Amino acid sequence: MVAPALLDPKQENNKEKIIEDYEELEFQIFRMQENMKEIAKKWNVLGIDQTRKENWIIIYASDDGNVCKIMAHDCNRPFLGKWDFSIHAHYKDDYHVQIDDIRGEENRGYGSVCMKFLKEYTMEQNVHTISGNISDRDWDHVDRLVHFYKKHRFHIDIEPTDKSGKIYWTP
Repeated sequence: MVAPALLDPKQENNKEKIIEDYEELEFQIFRMQENMKEIAKKWNVLGIDQTRKENWIIIYASDDGNVCKIMAHDCNRPFLGKWDFSIHAHYKDDYHVQIDDIRGEENRGYGSVCMKFLKEYTMEQNVHTISGNISDRDWDHVDRLVHFYKKHRFHIDIEPTDKSGKIYWTP
């Protein structure tokens, strides 16, 4: 005798998973609303996006005309005034931004989302070039940096003997 589909344990597990996913998403959306209110009090909210692990993050900027920071906050946690990930850059001139540092936890998808927003933001500011340096202190993770910048269509020039390099991107 075949059990009806409603009593099938596999479907019951699937139903529980759907309910669990829905409740988690609902909680992230609620948290996102609260976080957006707090972030918008001090910074320019650029948008929201999902990481490759499907976490919702808020992307926001601080820009005083000299230093530009594109920051991300994961909506799995309340916003307590600190970013989860940040790309720090400065304006070399009106049409050129140089990345000074990328800070935050790796392999979470934050970097790719922040880079996408940095490119969009700089183009809106009529900036035509994003550049950066790879220095000796980056050398222990240079392969990851090269992969990251290639993925985002940067031109990369590495000097292994000097343990240095340059990156640049133009639209």
